[in-house]
Order: sequence, then C-alpha cells, then structure tokens
Amino acid sequence: MKVIYEGKLNTNDQLFNISRLSMDHIDHILSLQQLVIETLEKKDILQPLTLEEFQYILQGQGLMIGAFVENKLIAFRALMVPPIDEEHLGRDIGLKEEELPNVIYQEISNVHPDYRGNGLQKMLAVCIMKELKVFNQEYSHVCCTVAPFNIPSLKDKFAQGMEIAALKVKYSSRLRYIFVKALRDDHYEGQWEITTCRMEDTDGQQELLKQGWRGFRMDNRNGVEWVDFRRKRS
Repeated sequence: MKVIYEGKLNTNDQLFNISRLSMDHIDHILSLQQLVIETLEKKDILQPLTLEEFQYILQGQGLMIGAFVENKLIAFRALMVPPIDEEHLGRDIGLKEEELPNVIYQEISNVHPDYRGNGLQKMLAVCIMKELKVFNQEYSHVCCTVAPFNIPSLKDKFAQGMEIAALKVKYSSRLRYIFVKALRDDHYEGQWEITTCRMEDTDGQQELLKQGWRGFRMDNRNGVEWVDFRRKRS
C-alpha cells in the first residue's frame, strides 16, 4: 500500500498516513460509511454509495484514498468516472455532449466521528486532486452534488474553489446544489458582479443561476445561512 502523505492529528498528535485504497479495503470502507450514516441527525443530506458503486470505482473507474491510524481506516474520499447518461452532471451545468467524457465526479467523503476536527476532509481533498493528475491528465472539470444546509460539505467544496452552477432535484427526489470546478486554467482577470441570496430561498437561487450567476461562498449572518453569487461584469 503506497503512502502518499504522512502527518500528525491536531487533536492528539497521533501519527496518520494517507494511501490509495483498493478492493482489499472494501469491508472497512462500507463499515466506516455505515458508522457515519448512523451518526447523522439528517440522514437525507448524505447520498451513500452502494457496494457496487465502490467496486466500480476501485476496479478502475475512479480512485479512492484513505487516512489510517495504526492500520485503522479513519477517513476516505473518492473520485468516480461517471457513466454518460441522462443524469450526467455535465448536462446540468451546460456542458456540450462532447465535453461529458472529460468530467470526473468528486464523490463521497467520510470521516470517522472520533477523528473529526483534524482537517482530514480538507487534507484528503488536496491529496486526491494531486493523485488525479497521476490517474489521468485529460479531465477538464470536476463536479459533485451537495444538499442545501449540509454545512460541512458546502464549506469543503467552497474551500476547494468549487462553485455552485445549478440547484435542482437529483436522485429522484432530493434537492441538490451541483458544484463544478474547471481543472484547466480558466483564470479570470476582470471584475465581478456580486449578489447574495438566502440558502432557504430555492426559487431565488435558481433564478440567479439561470441568469449566469454562480455561488462561490457562504456565510452565516445572524443565524441565517446566505450564499453569495458572482458573475463576470460585462
């Protein structure tokens, strides 16, 4: 098992390492996912992966990395090569058909409840995107979905420089933000227009997104969650 990062936990100075995962870890992955689900107050904010989906990733259609303390899996993160179907997130954000094969999904990220507060989710995000460059250089966009008010996951995506490009019902009946980040240089030197909207105002956010705005940060103001949007100034 190749170690790609080593460090110490902030909370207790325990040594940990981050490594690529394989099918040998499948039982540990499923157990950790189930533990995380059991500790959630609102279980519908997480869309867990099935055994078949984990197998799909681990058998070559993506990559997974995990954090270990004394050979115990305490966190993991996954990227998945999505099938080109009608539910493809690239369609939701306006990509052309020929661009869809160049999209990879940032999938589930789980941290053991006993090891939260150590920045593991952020560290895994940095490491897995570095590993993606080794895995495949051709991807142009990374996409993912997050439930409104799943505050830790939303903060995680914004911290990575991802933006909200759509807000719609996915997975049959669940409202989700669709995040995207361009993996190729798209640095913008011009000026931005900025506006804001309450996270609870679904219609208002959807209207802004239709007009070309993208959500780029969030803030709690006097107990209310707000999403800030921007678009290029014409």
